[in-house]
Amino acid sequence: MNWLWAIVVGLVLGVIARAILPGRQRIPLWLTTIYGILGAIVGNAVAGWVGIRHTSGVDWGRHLLQLAGAVLIVAVGTRLYAALRGGRRRRERA
Repeated sequence: MNWLWAIVVGLVLGVIARAILPGRQRIPLWLTTIYGILGAIVGNAVAGWVGIRHTSGVDWGRHLLQLAGAVLIVAVGTRLYAALRGGRRRRERA
């Protein structure tokens, strides 16, 4: 069940990250979900390093760090995906 929860959280974080970033991100939904999962992992790691991983109540700090990680990974991943897709299109035209 943990993997299903990771997919749902990754999807939500990825979609919110795409909404926060300016412009249009031309990446598929499955890649958005993967980037969201990776962002959640990065956010949890940073929360652990900062010392706010385990708090009582709602972990707003950890959730904000997860969202920040997702925004960062979606921003970088979108450019990387566009570069890979653009390079393939140039080779096909030649």
